[in-house]
Amino acid sequence: MDDHAERAGDIDINAIMRMIPHRYPFLMIDRVADVVDNESAVGIKNVSIAEPHFQGHFPSKPVMPGVLIIEAMAQTAAVLVVHTLGPEAEGKLVYFMSVDKARFRKPVVPGDVLHVHVTKDRMRGNVWRFTGEAKVNDVLCAEATFAAMIMDE
Repeated sequence: MDDHAERAGDIDINAIMRMIPHRYPFLMIDRVADVVDNESAVGIKNVSIAEPHFQGHFPSKPVMPGVLIIEAMAQTAAVLVVHTLGPEAEGKLVYFMSVDKARFRKPVVPGDVLHVHVTKDRMRGNVWRFTGEAKVNDVLCAEATFAAMIMDE
């Protein structure tokens, strides 16, 4: 851990909603744990059959869409960015710029608890680059590298 990094406790859903503008049905994380400012965080997603995408993906065998797993990575990274930058960054938009090396290893299904691990690779100006891994019971389900930009709207 960096000498200047600060470890935070859990960030609950109310704090997440102050930090990023996403709302149901597109808020893909329920809690963020193990935040280390400017380094890493773990988003927690309780996957529920009540989520609207399961009506059509797939009715006979519900599977969380891979793109939503990647979105959970991005939202976890956005919380890390806002937490690192402090309260003045709350509510700012963090836009995806690129997604690379996305791999889907195992389906995520209702009843799973998805742990979304994101680690900052670098930051230049307002552009941040991350590595993300999504796991269920410590089994890798998806991974990607991605970049995002925080906007000063």
